[in-house]
Amino acid sequence: MDYVDLNLVEALDALLAENSVTKAAERLHTSPPAMSRALARLRRAFGDPLLVRAGRELVPTPRALELRGEVHAVASRARALFAQSNTTDPRTTVRTFDLQISDILSTTFVPALIDDLRVQAPGISLRLRPESLQDTPALREGGVDLEIGAVRPVDPEIRSETLLTETLIGVARPDHPWARVKTVTPRRFAAADHVVVSRRGRAYGPIDEQLAGLGLSRRVVAVVPSVATALFLARETDVVSVAPHRLGQSLLSTLGLRSFPIPLELPPLTIGMAWHPRNHHDRAHQLLRERTRHIMTAIVNGDPT
Repeated sequence: MDYVDLNLVEALDALLAENSVTKAAERLHTSPPAMSRALARLRRAFGDPLLVRAGRELVPTPRALELRGEVHAVASRARALFAQSNTTDPRTTVRTFDLQISDILSTTFVPALIDDLRVQAPGISLRLRPESLQDTPALREGGVDLEIGAVRPVDPEIRSETLLTETLIGVARPDHPWARVKTVTPRRFAAADHVVVSRRGRAYGPIDEQLAGLGLSRRVVAVVPSVATALFLARETDVVSVAPHRLGQSLLSTLGLRSFPIPLELPPLTIGMAWHPRNHHDRAHQLLRERTRHIMTAIVNGDPT
């Protein structure tokens, strides 16, 4: 096989089907001289003339007739190998995808995604991976198929796409002392007891930097690893927390929490998705990304369903 040109298989298939150098050349979109050279090489490779002249036509030798069926099968399989696969409809495929997703999205975005996939691709199942995998090479190593959230790819080959940009809002329970206050000033905001969300246990963040620029500081009574935990604490006690404005609405409504603008100039929160190039052309993965994009667009437009 070191010296065999597999392009000759396609040429031989055309020659044995057409019994004509000219017609075989037309079939393969090449020139008759090039096809004649291919036939000469085939004759040397097989030690047989394969096609011989009979009057004004070419006719196959017995050896060529032996080869015809097998050559056509091999050529067909080779063409199928390189053809785009249309046999698997991503809407009927049975797959489980591992998602790395922030906790607030687990409670607000994932329910809508599950309902959507039950209609669009009922064979697709989701497995949510722990947030501890964030900022690790899980996408590269195949432990995660799609990451959704505040994506910060740590590997240069990772593909990513922005889905929406969020604004952070303040959150408190309805009977919090602020419930009847029309305007929350930076000083009043700093005077409250706060619950901070940080997977790394950090109590100091962008809010504290903004307050420090105004000569203010706040009291952090608890640091928790998830937004959902912070919101439950805000429901049960007089503390203030933060949540994404649009993505957090359904959970705030469920918990009966009040929201208010944070009186600081905070940087926006960018929500996106990231995936490894190995999955970029996978049709089922493309469908998952398309449905994710569709639902996020609906959330932006105020229609999470």
